[in-house]
Amino acid sequence: MNHTPQDANGKSLLPASRTGERKIEHVRLCLNEEVAGSGITTGFEQYRFRHNALPELNFDELSLETVFLERKLRTPLLISSMTGGSATTGAINVRLAEAAQRRGWALGVGSVRAAVERSELAASFHVRGQAPDIPVIANIGAVQLSYGFGAEECRRAVEIAGADYLVLHLNGLQEVFQPEGNTGFGSLLAQIEQVCRALEVPVGVKEVGWGIDGDTALCLYNAGAAFIDVAGAGGTSWSQVEKFRSKDPVRRAAAEAFADWGIPTAECIAEVRAVSPQGALIGSGGLKHGVDAAKALALGADLAGFGRSLLGPAVDSEEALDAALAQVELELKTAMFGIGAANPAALRGNRRLTRR
Repeated sequence: MNHTPQDANGKSLLPASRTGERKIEHVRLCLNEEVAGSGITTGFEQYRFRHNALPELNFDELSLETVFLERKLRTPLLISSMTGGSATTGAINVRLAEAAQRRGWALGVGSVRAAVERSELAASFHVRGQAPDIPVIANIGAVQLSYGFGAEECRRAVEIAGADYLVLHLNGLQEVFQPEGNTGFGSLLAQIEQVCRALEVPVGVKEVGWGIDGDTALCLYNAGAAFIDVAGAGGTSWSQVEKFRSKDPVRRAAAEAFADWGIPTAECIAEVRAVSPQGALIGSGGLKHGVDAAKALALGADLAGFGRSLLGPAVDSEEALDAALAQVELELKTAMFGIGAANPAALRGNRRLTRR
């Protein structure tokens, strides 16, 4: 299906022809091209829950409530950072924010870099008005710390989104294949630490689809990262997204070699939780449904994040997005009921999650 974002009046939000605006291109490609990695999976299929025929629970009394960084949430679920930076993508952010507020999901916005550099784009990240009660996570590419960004620019990103937290994303392979890519990742850990120590809000670090391993996560926690979002492999591959954007035949061909690159999401979660039993942890990267979310939480994640699987419903309609979120919640609660877990805390380390 060719998804075209529409406003409240049913008018197309995307130009009919291909545009050079990168964020719009990213949305278009993620909706209409095969941008998932091939030859690699999330790893969740390697796990299964052993059914509990006598859960000793009333389904209607199950609770999805949880706590993340001392903040109480109605669900352990996150709409992962996706977009922003234009009127078009800002409209998508508004719809995501409204749905997250209604259903009690946390919300991440896409990279706020464009709005920090160009104030006229800030409105595309103004989601606090639509989401007054839920945690909002602002987002900046960590590599921008090598290109003039510092604590003040990061504070501005938090202010623009009205955010509770900031996440710095790591996307080295995407930057290599992106026509406008920035690849100055040298000495980045020390700069990340400076931002973590300087900002007044918790600062986390995330990948964009290739995963964070246990050793790297430990370095980041030690540098002051308040949380890690593993954003593992098995979902969108940004080398494949950039392949479709590139007009360089060498880079397009080279990107194909990385279609199976990355660390499966399930493996990332287990590794990071092993090195940091108490560190705040988000499990995202290719989650398809609430059973995947249950597995992510059982493996040790505090929140389960969903990205591209929600983008299609988000651009289709408010009703489609709300239904997609409700379905994830129902699947998660049913998985909990099926193993006798009364709440997300009872999922963590649950012995009914076994390797196939």
